[in-house]
Amino acid sequence: METKAIFLDVDGTLVSFDTHRVPQSAIEALQQVHESGIKIIIATGRAFTDLHELEEIPYDAVIALNGADCVLRDGTPISRKQIPEKDFQMVLVLAQHYGFALAIETNKGIFVNELNPTVIELARLVNHPTPPVADIEKEFMGGECCQLCIYCDEEMEKEVMAQLPGLSVSRWNPFFADVNVTGVNKAMGINEFASYYGFDVSGTIAFGDGGNDISMIRAAGMGIAMGGASEAVKSVADYITETVDEHGIRNALVHFGIVE
Repeated sequence: METKAIFLDVDGTLVSFDTHRVPQSAIEALQQVHESGIKIIIATGRAFTDLHELEEIPYDAVIALNGADCVLRDGTPISRKQIPEKDFQMVLVLAQHYGFALAIETNKGIFVNELNPTVIELARLVNHPTPPVADIEKEFMGGECCQLCIYCDEEMEKEVMAQLPGLSVSRWNPFFADVNVTGVNKAMGINEFASYYGFDVSGTIAFGDGGNDISMIRAAGMGIAMGGASEAVKSVADYITETVDEHGIRNALVHFGIVE
């Protein structure tokens, strides 16, 4: 089937963890893709306002916050799934009980209840400012929150999430996980935009490298894992390309005849 849309994760897929930039090869290939009439849709755990590295990529829309906030490039909302207050309050109690740092992502930015080495290291990993410490309960009540971030390992995550049936978790780092409303994921975002633009999901390609990309790699017509992806991601992919820095995006698009 003719390709109608390409969905791309950001960190570890478009943006290198080493250079914190999009390779020129990927920029040029995606410019060709867009010129051919194929939609380019970013699919990320980040907020849609936090994509400064992608300015040269002619993307049309964003599956932001792992599917909780689907918007067009100009910010026009397509769908939004906010964290219910009762669920947030429960996570806040659990954070205090288990002693893990908790961040909220709102329309005003990212705020954290405490700084610890994990919070600081993860900000460095994605080349972002360390989130400010704030009264996150006050920030939650004063803004729109579609995603929480828990700074804990997978063992603690399982114990915490067992007490939160209304929320689900996705992870791309061993010390940190994103929390959204149950049922929210990047695959849901693909379906939202397939409906909005009027194309069939079978005519889509998705690129990713982390655990939060598994749902969309499975859902897309062609799921492509980056060379640096985890084994869990590679095991569900239809094709494995090279790493970001080895021009994995361009190479896969050439391999499938999308660009020359």
